Parts: sequence; C-alpha cells; structure tokens
Amino acid sequence: MVSLCFYFQVHQPFRLRKYSVFEIGKNSDYFDHSKNREVMQKVAKKCYLPANKLMMDLIKQHKGNFKISYSISGVALDQFKKYAPEVLLSFKELADTGCVEFLAETYYHSLSYLFSKDEFKQQVMQHTKKIKALFGQTPRVFRNTELIFNNELAKFVEDLGYEGILAEGADHILGWRSPNFVYRPVSCSKIKLLLKNYKLSDDVAFRFSNKGWNEHPLTAEKFNKWLSAANGNGVSVNLFMDYETFGEHQWEDTGIFQFLRALPNEFLKHPDNNFKTVSEVIDNNEPVSDLDIHNFVSWADIERDLSAWLGNKLQNSASSELYAFEQVIKNGNDPQLLEDWRKLTTSDHFYYMCIKWFNDGDVHKYFNPYDTPYDGFITFMNVLNDFVYRVNQTSVNQADVLAQTCTNQGQVMTHIENPSSLIKPI
Repeated sequence: MVSLCFYFQVHQPFRLRKYSVFEIGKNSDYFDHSKNREVMQKVAKKCYLPANKLMMDLIKQHKGNFKISYSISGVALDQFKKYAPEVLLSFKELADTGCVEFLAETYYHSLSYLFSKDEFKQQVMQHTKKIKALFGQTPRVFRNTELIFNNELAKFVEDLGYEGILAEGADHILGWRSPNFVYRPVSCSKIKLLLKNYKLSDDVAFRFSNKGWNEHPLTAEKFNKWLSAANGNGVSVNLFMDYETFGEHQWEDTGIFQFLRALPNEFLKHPDNNFKTVSEVIDNNEPVSDLDIHNFVSWADIERDLSAWLGNKLQNSASSELYAFEQVIKNGNDPQLLEDWRKLTTSDHFYYMCIKWFNDGDVHKYFNPYDTPYDGFITFMNVLNDFVYRVNQTSVNQADVLAQTCTNQGQVMTHIENPSSLIKPI
C-alpha cells in the first residue's frame, strides 16, 4: 500500500512600492496597494479559483477519498479578505468537506526563527489562531517558511505542541534513505518528520511544461506508474509544491489542470492506493529511524540552503538591521508600527535581493516588483530609515535604545541614506 500526500503552499507577500529616500519622514505608506491587488486578483483568476473548484470536484467525485493539505500564510489570508474574498470563501468551502487539512506556519511567512525565537513563536501562535477562526481547525502539523528546517527547529516546534513537521527530502540529508517514509528528527522524542519527494514534486511543479524534458509530455498514466513504484518501498509519496503551480507557474494551456483532474482516477485504480492528509500519514505510520539534519535545509534553488535569502551582503545587512528594531518597536506599544515591521519580516523582501542569476536564478524574478536586486535593497533600507524617524517621533528614549542597538550590532542606520555603500560585488 502507498499513500499520496498532496501538500500545497499558498502565499503572496505585501510588496513594497518603490519608496524614495526623499519620502523618509514624510510618508509612511510603504506598500504597493495597486500592485498587490493586481497580483492577487490575477493569481486568483488563473490559479486559486479554478484550482479550488477542481479540488472540490475531485473530492465530490471520489466521495471523500481524495484528500489534500494546505498551508496559507497569514499575509495571503489578509490579502484574500482585502482583494479577493471569493478565494477565501472557496477555501472555507473546501475546509467544510472534511477532506482538507490546514497546517501552521509563521503568520508573515518570515525567517524569524533564524533571528528571534520569541518573534517566531508569536507569529506561529498568531497564524494558528487565524486558521482556527477561519477554518475551524487547530493545526497539528507545522511547515516552516520555504521548508527551512534543522534539528533545533524541530525540537522547538515539538515543544510548541505540534505533532508533525515538514522538510525537503534533499539527497545530501537522506543519503541512501527514501523520502517516502516517516522519520523522527534526531533531537526529538514525539514529533514526526515528513519529507518532500522533490523529484516527483518537481516533475509537476517545474518540468511539466518543459518540451526539452525527455519525459515530456507528462501524462497522468505515466506519472501514476512512477508513483506506484513506491509500493513496497515507502508508505507515502509526499508531493509538496506551491499552489501557484496550477494555472500560474504552469499555465492552463499546458494541460496542468487536465493532468490533475485525471491523476486521482489513475492512482486509485490500484485497490491498495489512497490519498492522505499530512496528519493522516503521521497518525498511520511510525518513524522508521531518526534523521540527523544539523545544518539548515530548505526547498529553494539547487543548493537547498539559506542562500536564497541570506546569501549576500545586501540580504544580511537588511535582515540584521530589520531585527534590530524588534524590542524597540514592541516596547513602543504602537500597533501600526508593529504591523508594518512584521510585514517587512516576510521572506520575499530578502528573496528579491538575491543576485544568483545563474542556474535556477530566474525563479527569483517571479512576482518580483523590482528591476534589479539592488532596487529591492535600496527600497527596503529607505523604509527602515523611515522607521528610525517614526520611532524618534514616538519616544526619544526608544530612539536612544534603537541607536544603541544598531551600534552594538555594528550597524549604523544613517548609512541607509546612501544605500550604494553596500552595493558592492559579492
């Protein structure tokens, strides 16, 4: 018997507008409302609405035997409510079927675990509360931003009470092992680890429309044969991917929706096959062994590490200065300032600063509002400089604390007025 576990990530950031140095101290509206509305409504039309309709059709067609799992970032949920309420309604309808599970993640799709465990915990709790309020589910399984994972994180998440966690099934961590089994993070005693089968996931997410691929065209019949090969060599094939795969990354005219519609029929022809949510996989299978993942791993790029967000001086400077604000802003008791700061923790802002234009670097251009990564860095740092002004307006004492914090970290906020000082060959 083998189970097919579909997990989809749904996320859209609040993108910054091109905020000029001349606006610092004069305009604290940082976000590109028209662009965010445009992107959300476009992706809703191309992906979210047709994909959700298809998922509902498959659930009804297979009388509850087709099951799926989602993680939807809090900032995506906020934008559904603001720009595309019909999408939010369609997800609620899916939740009502009992065949759909929602996972926990950081509310702002952030890298907060790497910089502040306290902020990480607050964002996870905020997201879990939101999922409960919207969909009537209390998440049991956690998915960190971009599948960023290591042993220490798994232990922290276990201590928060989650029963399962997801990670990338990268070759360098698995070695001879298969991603089609359940594992236990080496640092943990209770939480179970599910790994993405990256080869089969990427066949759909990235290679589906590639006419140069030797397996093109990918049909449901062919893909089902690959899935069935796991019978006797695994308990669950975990297909983890961005939901935007359907209709946005892979356009409708590629046949991606027809492929997805046909796949359950093919897979369920074998009487021992079934679909399971991530929690069902965890509930029905014990770990086959411990898995030691000491260094951080993610599902991004060919490196499967943190370099997509923290791989150059631009990204490292922006992220360290951002988190230098944390306690000052939280102590200031200004809800709007805190909300703006948290929107800046979204990982996409650092992703846009990536300068890896080789290999798979083109993915860093997708949904990117900037012409170059340097434009993204300059805009971000200008916004941070306005934060200094806002904190100054709030409290002189708070500003003194901020200045000392930045000095202690070796970061001088005034250099942001000349962002080119950090734009050097990396």
